[in-house]
Amino acid sequence: MKHLIVSLLLAALASGPVAAAAPAGDAAAPGARPTLAVTTLDGKPWSLADQRGKWVIVNYWATWCAPCIKEMPEFSAFVAERDDVVAIGLEIGDEERAEVDAFLAKRPVVYPIAQVPMSDPPADFGAPRGLPTTYLIAPDGTVAKKFMGPVTRRDLEQVIAGHRAG
Repeated sequence: MKHLIVSLLLAALASGPVAAAAPAGDAAAPGARPTLAVTTLDGKPWSLADQRGKWVIVNYWATWCAPCIKEMPEFSAFVAERDDVVAIGLEIGDEERAEVDAFLAKRPVVYPIAQVPMSDPPADFGAPRGLPTTYLIAPDGTVAKKFMGPVTRRDLEQVIAGHRAG
């Protein structure tokens, strides 16, 4: 089953970034105000509601996802350089905890990571249709942008600048 899911996700990535239509009632659609409460790998509770007043990067990723691996250092640097941005990484590859710990030991990030099972993703975000999938949440708690595929610092900066101008 795991290999089927991986194959489907890789096939979606191979076709390039695709804007997927949000399912009816998708609480993480642009403009929505989703909720998210997870326990991070270090055992601490993390809540989207506790991040109000800051931009929040919510990033679905997996240890085997090459575009995910490429964007993680950029997210980490972006968060480290800005007081108004935080991030949460949601590892959804269904890897064993030891695999994720070993991965992060080699590729550390400055933001917290939580494991979420593909079979039981956060209700308001659902399972991603491809990896990476990233949501940028505005300081008021609404979804400013949903990205399918790799995201760069410039992508994040453009959304933030456009939101402030609007």
